[in-house]
Amino acid sequence: MGFTLFYLSAIVLIPIGALILKTLGIPWSEFWRLATTERALAAYKLTFGASLIAALANATFGTLLAWVLTRYDFPGRRLVDALVDFPFALPTAVAGLTLANLFAVNGWLGKYLVPLGIKGAYTPLGVVIALTFVGMPFVVRTLQPVLENFEREVEEASATLGAGRMRTFISVIAPSLLPSIITGFALAFARAIGEYGSIVFISGNQPFKTEIAPYLIVMRLEEYNYAGAMTMAVVLLVFSFVLLAVINLIEQWASKFTKG
Repeated sequence: MGFTLFYLSAIVLIPIGALILKTLGIPWSEFWRLATTERALAAYKLTFGASLIAALANATFGTLLAWVLTRYDFPGRRLVDALVDFPFALPTAVAGLTLANLFAVNGWLGKYLVPLGIKGAYTPLGVVIALTFVGMPFVVRTLQPVLENFEREVEEASATLGAGRMRTFISVIAPSLLPSIITGFALAFARAIGEYGSIVFISGNQPFKTEIAPYLIVMRLEEYNYAGAMTMAVVLLVFSFVLLAVINLIEQWASKFTKG
């Protein structure tokens, strides 16, 4: 317990506490001005909006992918399963460069998508794509153990009582998976809020358009505007804690609902 508390304090609590104490030295009026500039508000909007969309996409398609990898045996299954962890191993900067090249006007995918009006590079859509890429493994790896340990007898009993496959999934399987899906969603969402490396290259970092909050914090530091950087960091910290607390409450409710 002592080692755990020391490790947690050294890695998490002390840096966060130092940031908050440093920010307390900023007058409230100045803090509010720095936190609510037009450029900062645009960065917050894109960061949280794109993170939410990416986490929802991962919760949906990550669940489907985990289901396929767990329930079906097909050629190349092990390769696909290994590729799920690829975003973990790939440096985020490399991922950003790769995605930017793929979705650029003359990229492998961009040359077909751009004429259709789908611009993936240097747009908010590119931010969503990058965040979806880095957050996908969290949902899949959270759900896989649950699906592997799910009792097939429950499905068989449902089928015996006359329920079809869709009715069995909606009434029997989905409620059992709901807490794990919410956990995967929360992990993907939290990961997306703090993402930086993969977005820098694909977004174009255009102020008021494709600039995310973490990038704006770095810009404030490069401008030696430490007060502005700390203010935005605290805003992101508070929002992250509040959102994760809400998601945890929803997860607890889902667990009680499933048991009930």
